[in-house]
Amino acid sequence: QLQASGGGLVQPGGSLRLSCAASRVTFSNYAMGWFRQAPGKERDVVAAISWGGHYAYYTDPVKGRFTISRDNAKNAVYLQMNSLKREDTAFYYCAAYGSTRYDQKSSVKFWGQGTQVTVSS
Repeated sequence: QLQASGGGLVQPGGSLRLSCAASRVTFSNYAMGWFRQAPGKERDVVAAISWGGHYAYYTDPVKGRFTISRDNAKNAVYLQMNSLKREDTAFYYCAAYGSTRYDQKSSVKFWGQGTQVTVSS
């Protein structure tokens, strides 16, 4: 089970930190990621991190603004989002991967419930 939290309303240029806590899975066995879905759009990957935390993947629109990290001792993965833009508004989902094809939804083995991020003035 993956439980996401930390979403909310933030002004453009602001920051948010999303957290995802895992239970009933061997967390350190899985690469983890964050996806997002805006109304009327596909669910797309935002960032992913390898099981040991040594490799991170970012989609181009968030490079340099978002940082993914994980703490295997706490069974948690985080997404630090800085310099937020209106186009970052979406429902954000955490995910555990079954493979290293981080840009593919089909690679996800477990989905968490999402958390809403709204960027608006």
